[in-house]
Amino acid sequence: MTADIDTLTRDNIVAFLGAIFERHGSEAYLGEPVTMGEHMLQGATLAEQGGQPDEIVVGALLHDIGHFTSAFGTFTMDDTHDRHHEDAGAAVLERFLPQVVTDCCRYHVAAKRYLCATRPGYFDRLSEASVLSLNLQGGPMRPEEVAAFERNPNLAAIIAVRYLDDAGKRAGMATPDFWHFAPAVQRLVDRHAAGD
Repeated sequence: MTADIDTLTRDNIVAFLGAIFERHGSEAYLGEPVTMGEHMLQGATLAEQGGQPDEIVVGALLHDIGHFTSAFGTFTMDDTHDRHHEDAGAAVLERFLPQVVTDCCRYHVAAKRYLCATRPGYFDRLSEASVLSLNLQGGPMRPEEVAAFERNPNLAAIIAVRYLDDAGKRAGMATPDFWHFAPAVQRLVDRHAAGD
């Protein structure tokens, strides 16, 4: 299915994403106590339980999709290189989803750097794996980066998804599967296709 990336449409993108969760969701998540699929499903579940709108639920669900598959640019990380999984996922999702969702994907790494620079105590909440990746991703933002980042019109949504990203690392947390969230994904795909 990944070979057919160029044939994706609004009618098959949700099934394509669901198949990725089914095939790759059990992959390890960079030293965290959850799998990749569990991590993203936990974020989406917490967003839904918190009454967040579809954009935040789906942003949390798909923020790390670039980790999953070579179709989105397989992300691998060693101790010297971060292959920008956030850009890999956003590059495909932006064809199908509103900008607020793809911004949550594209900028969730930057949001970690931003929060480390602007919110006292945020760094202390990060997992060991997040601290390692932070160092590879450039560390806390410099003041000029903070100023530029704060101009993003979707900043509040990006920060909300970042906090869900941090929260979605609970060993043993029960969540629905991808298909529970598929209607919300499809609603946003349809909205984007209609010009929103």
